[in-house]
Amino acid sequence: MPTHVVAEAHGDETGALLAFLEAQRGGLRRAVLGLTDDRANQRPSASELSLAGLVKHVAETEQGWVETAQGLPHSIARTQETWHLSFQLEEDETLAGMLAFWDGVAKRTEEFIRSVPSLNDTFPLPEAPWFPPRARQSMRWLLLHLIEETARHAGHADILRESLDGKTAFELVDEERRAQG
Repeated sequence: MPTHVVAEAHGDETGALLAFLEAQRGGLRRAVLGLTDDRANQRPSASELSLAGLVKHVAETEQGWVETAQGLPHSIARTQETWHLSFQLEEDETLAGMLAFWDGVAKRTEEFIRSVPSLNDTFPLPEAPWFPPRARQSMRWLLLHLIEETARHAGHADILRESLDGKTAFELVDEERRAQG
């Protein structure tokens, strides 16, 4: 991990989990640092993944999980036929627009998590063949799952970015710090 995650305060589990989630988001955001839409949409490996597609997928996935935890219908409903669209920018979408969308999702995630009385509070998982029947999970599980999902794709993004132009996560951390002054 090229950055150190600082929890908000000793014993603040919610703050620590949100900080780790944000650190993983940062890894994926850094992977697209300085790229044009064309470069971010390239697929430099045998995979169908692009950096822009990963950003879109992670943003949509986070939003969907938080809406599930809130008991809301998904704002972006994907079916088996449209699932692939969560991994690619469509004609009117841009990397900058997707990053802005993700910023809004992240803000709503934090607001929701900070509003729940306890990380032990639960929500029902959707009915799906890969979940146990009538399963419930805690808000803690939700945060850990979002960290897991984002970290997995941040790792994919590291490989894709290095394949595009040779830049590693460490180089991108330095580049980001220089840009911030």
